[in-house]
Amino acid sequence: MNTIHVDVVSAEESIFSGEARFVALPGEAGELGIFPRHTPLITRIKPGSVRIEKADGSEEFIFVAGGILEVQPHSVTVLSDTAIRGKDLDDEKANAAKAAAEEALKNAKSEIDLARASAELSVMVAQLAALRKYRTKK
Repeated sequence: MNTIHVDVVSAEESIFSGEARFVALPGEAGELGIFPRHTPLITRIKPGSVRIEKADGSEEFIFVAGGILEVQPHSVTVLSDTAIRGKDLDDEKANAAKAAAEEALKNAKSEIDLARASAELSVMVAQLAALRKYRTKK
């Protein structure tokens, strides 16, 4: 069977390490699909879902809050400050964080505050979208 080794790493821990048939994730310029023997690539990734089709045919979903992707012919490495397994995503926490980010956006007093709040809001919206995607795949 033709597989590629995949590592998804957050600042705190290794989230996933294993063999996969295919990986899909949100690249900076659009959705990326990676099969074994892919051309080498380094790019930034946007907040969203990483979908890993494992060697046994099952799927793993991981939310990443952006990061860096490195692809080599026989390996894929996703580095993200924040990465959460789909099964560990918490709807209530994500909605509360989204509401807090919306409130911070309304109360922003400087351009830096506005930029921070906008970035946080976009991450929370992406996390909620990833949660919905994960739940519909289950």
